Amino acid sequence: MASSHSSSPVPQPNSSDAFFKKEKDVAKRFQPVQSLPDVCPKEPTGDPSSLCDSPSLVADQHRWTIYHSKVNLPAALNDPRLAKRESDFFTKTWGVDFVDTEVTPSFYLPQITKEHFALYQQEIAPREKVHERCKNICPSKDTFDRTLLHTYDKSRTDLEQVPKIFMKPDFALEDSLTFNAVLPWSHFSTAGGKGNRDAASSKLLQEKLSHYLDIVEVNIAHQISLRSEAFFHAMTSQHELQDYLRKTSQAVKLLREKISKIDKVMCEGSLRVLRLSLTRNNCIKAYNKLKLMATVHQTQPTVQLLLSTSEFVGALDLIATTQEVLQQELQGIHSFRHLGSQLCELEKLIDKMMIAEFSTYARNDLNRPLEDDCQILEEERLVSLVFGLLKQRKLNFYEIYGDEMIITAKNIIKQVSPKFLTYLIRTALKLADQIRMMNFPQWFDLLKDIFSKFTIFLKRIKATLNTIRSVVLLVLDKNQRTRDLEDTLQKNSVKDSPLDTEVAYLTHEGMFISDAFGEGDLPLVAADTTSQRNTSPNSEPCSSDSVSEPECTTDSSSSKEPTSSVTPGVEMMISDDMKLTELELGRLANNIQELLYNASDICHDRSVKFLMARAKGGFLEKLNSNEFVALSRLMEGFILDTEQICGRKSMSLRGALQSQANKFVNRFHEERKTKLSLLLDNERWKQAEVPAEFQDLVDSVSDGRISLPEKKPTERKPTEFLIVEGQKYATVGTVLLLIRIILEYCQCVDNIPSITTDMLTRLSDLLKYFNSRSCQLVLGAGALQVVGLKTITTKNLALSSRCLQLIVHYIPIIRAHFEARLQPKQFSMLRHFDHITKDYHDHIAEISAKLVAIMDSLFDKLLSKYEVKAPVPSACFRNICKQMAKMHEAIYDLLPEEQTQILFLRINASYKLHLKRQLAHLNVVNDGGPQNGLVTSDVAFYTGNLQALKGLNNLDLNMAEIWEQKR
Repeated sequence: MASSHSSSPVPQPNSSDAFFKKEKDVAKRFQPVQSLPDVCPKEPTGDPSSLCDSPSLVADQHRWTIYHSKVNLPAALNDPRLAKRESDFFTKTWGVDFVDTEVTPSFYLPQITKEHFALYQQEIAPREKVHERCKNICPSKDTFDRTLLHTYDKSRTDLEQVPKIFMKPDFALEDSLTFNAVLPWSHFSTAGGKGNRDAASSKLLQEKLSHYLDIVEVNIAHQISLRSEAFFHAMTSQHELQDYLRKTSQAVKLLREKISKIDKVMCEGSLRVLRLSLTRNNCIKAYNKLKLMATVHQTQPTVQLLLSTSEFVGALDLIATTQEVLQQELQGIHSFRHLGSQLCELEKLIDKMMIAEFSTYARNDLNRPLEDDCQILEEERLVSLVFGLLKQRKLNFYEIYGDEMIITAKNIIKQVSPKFLTYLIRTALKLADQIRMMNFPQWFDLLKDIFSKFTIFLKRIKATLNTIRSVVLLVLDKNQRTRDLEDTLQKNSVKDSPLDTEVAYLTHEGMFISDAFGEGDLPLVAADTTSQRNTSPNSEPCSSDSVSEPECTTDSSSSKEPTSSVTPGVEMMISDDMKLTELELGRLANNIQELLYNASDICHDRSVKFLMARAKGGFLEKLNSNEFVALSRLMEGFILDTEQICGRKSMSLRGALQSQANKFVNRFHEERKTKLSLLLDNERWKQAEVPAEFQDLVDSVSDGRISLPEKKPTERKPTEFLIVEGQKYATVGTVLLLIRIILEYCQCVDNIPSITTDMLTRLSDLLKYFNSRSCQLVLGAGALQVVGLKTITTKNLALSSRCLQLIVHYIPIIRAHFEARLQPKQFSMLRHFDHITKDYHDHIAEISAKLVAIMDSLFDKLLSKYEVKAPVPSACFRNICKQMAKMHEAIYDLLPEEQTQILFLRINASYKLHLKRQLAHLNVVNDGGPQNGLVTSDVAFYTGNLQALKGLNNLDLNMAEIWEQKR
């Protein structure tokens, strides 16, 4: 049998002799029946040591054999029914695109044609002819094959005589149809006188069946003869196989005995321990389940007890915990089928109770007596309410506080006003009408008290809202930390626990083994979960008797120590089921902050209404400067206090103050402009004495600050001049009052900073008005008609110039004062002072020109009649010197010495021009003649008289210019 595997009777083609061509003859394609393979892998040798090569049931049971193989992918792809199925298998599974496609020819392989085999055919053709000749000469080696084929064809012809019914695999004579087909009943019927024929038919049928049996037996014997060697070899191997099976059976028996001993010694005790441990744990679980049911049964009474003490957070936590226990650990308990819906209704009732409680708290907190007490009312109660509202996602609770805040703000003025109205007769007048009957001090005291109450009101609101906002931010911070912790745990979850590895090693289905471990042996995460559940309210109390005690069922928020801000211990009140997003919490915190801003706006709006109620009839516009300054400072102080408390500017009260300030500025300016106009209309432009208070006023400005000094009782006499930084200023009474008015403008800016720009504009207008009006009265001679002066003298002109110089001296100081109080973007308004300074300097220059013009007309009148003749000095020059002395006498005490010298130099230049013109007209030249001597004497007289005047002795007159230069 072994040799049958290595040798085959079929001839193998030899490529070295000729082409291997596939034979089309059926006889040549026939392959003889091969012998059966050996049952044993090796021939039995009878050696006892060969038993070690026997198959091992333990080692070889998982070894892979060819019987584990399945239909491979090439077999599926090469399905001959592919054309019929139209590729539906792969197109349905992998998509429409999975179809047979034409393979693109490779660029690296050449196209093979018949021409490539031409040379090979030429070389192999002679060899093929030689092979054919040898094949015809040599005897055929397949005689055995043809014999087998002939025998096979003959046996096949004989077997074809046997009916096909006997060849069916389901052939059974028990079947009536099969039995009737093989043995027809007609052959056994004896009726109708046909007995002889039927007997012959039965005998013929028996012979036919015997013939069929002979054919089958012959074919079977022939097949056995063909395989006799394999048959006898199999019979011989059968004994060896039985020996192997007996030894294998003994080995299996021995293995089973060992396994049984191992089971008894190593497994049964451990499994019994595990089984008892599981039983114990199951009993503990059942006991704990009963305790948990007893605890849950006491939920509703405990919630009622908590609600009676306003412990809303504890009640909600208890309800949430109970709902979680019902859904997870007590799911399907029939006795608790209605408890979940009852707890939901109870939770809705708690929502309404919390909103009502918060409304009551807000009303009580805001309607407390407005005293110097900004402490939070029952902070722990407020924190508990806020936590409960956040837990129930009632995020609009701050609107309730806002509504109560508006109502309280409206009532503050009504609460404050009665104690200030006790002096009035109780009438049916409205509050606004009664307020209008107050004088300024009474109304000012009322306003001060209202501002004080509003400040306390805002501080109280800020403290409460800060507490609420702190709770919201605490929840937001807890959410962020929880999210970070989850991210960290998620990163660390990829690492396996050693305990999980051991459990997985013990059993593939090791989930039940974890129940056998104690709580201390559980993995860390599981232990944390268990401890959290056991320490949660009402999850597993110490005993069933302690269920009714509230301290065992909830963590009362009233036991925590309240502080001005939310303490770290309050974090215990934050449960993990506050499913609020960071966006919601951030928006809520912003809305709470905005509520504080709204409180500031409400207080300002109420103050504006109170202010406007008194402003009717022009009451505020009629206030004097001190009263309005006091009012402005009070309002500015309140505005700054509210901005400091709330952190944002409210514009309503500031706008009302600015509006009243504008009206005050207009009235202030009109009063002083009217006053200045009246002073100018009555001014006679004579030097006035300077009272001591004005000198003190000027001295206060010289110290670097502009302020109105307090009036001091003094007996000092008035002085002739105003001393300003060491210089004497002769001035008129109007200018002294104008300086005081200017300082009042500056002082008003200090007192009311909001009117700086308006005051600057009004002050510049006032200075321009004084400049233009004084120019009309003096230079324009308007004082002749207004005051009734006979003429405008040089003294009037010089005094006017000196007054203007005094104002010009203070303009830079005023400019610096306003510049320090303006915003950088408002510095462009300072250009008004530059324009005013230029106008004043032009006015002073015009006065100087006017003084020169007066003397110029005098020189023209006198020197046009000058004749060079005796006596010397001439009358003309004596008259000129007299007029020059009068001019000097008029202006010397009014103008500084430097200005006097400059003025007389200009007058002297005019004198020289007219004298030169007259000498040219008289044809008098500098030739040393008699006429020249006379003129020289007159000029010397003029020079001596002029230099003899005070302050002019060093004046360089340069009289040589009167003569024509010789060409």
